[in-house]
Amino acid sequence: MKIDILTLFPEAFSALNCSILKRAQESGKLEINIINIRDFSLDKHGKCDDYTYGGGAGMLMTPQPIFDAVKSVKKRGSHIVFASPCGEKLSPELAQSLSKKKHLIFICGHYEGIDQRIIDIFKPQEISVGDYVLTGGEIPTMTIIDCLARFVDGVITKESLDEESFSSGGLEYPQYTHPQVFEGLSVPEVLLSGNHAEIAKWRKKESEKRTKERRADLIK
Repeated sequence: MKIDILTLFPEAFSALNCSILKRAQESGKLEINIINIRDFSLDKHGKCDDYTYGGGAGMLMTPQPIFDAVKSVKKRGSHIVFASPCGEKLSPELAQSLSKKKHLIFICGHYEGIDQRIIDIFKPQEISVGDYVLTGGEIPTMTIIDCLARFVDGVITKESLDEESFSSGGLEYPQYTHPQVFEGLSVPEVLLSGNHAEIAKWRKKESEKRTKERRADLIK
């Protein structure tokens, strides 16, 4: 999968070169490119924002640099994504559908967002990471990429995908590692028993309990 990210702040994406995503890129499962929108500005100072028509607080990203940046990487079959509070809320199902695309282009808004004409022209898939507003599109874009990348074949194991929060409609059960006792707190005995049937029953029960207590809205 190829991912092109259009942004005013390329330095914000250093986190994509760590851990699992770094290994996915090194193994060729992901190709992630960062494109600086300022490089496409026709302004001699690289300006990419201006005041909004009609008045209002804040600055808005102008359409020309974004338009030219998109055109520089867009090909037949490219799928464009724009992180926006107006979009469909991110979910495992949505992330999985994105993971099947061969080429994704992410437009990162900033300040008050982007000129509506960019949305009208390219008709990107708008995705929200929650009912709140951030200072820019870089962090939600990284969230979407991290989420969808886990569904790309070979990035993580199928077992990890099958046994995590939301994979079965609820929250994941508590997990423990060494040491067996820490600060007076012990690992539950059932996890030390070697009885896989009982361990599975315990995990299912704990998952249901945690979901009921913390996210009752997930219970159907």
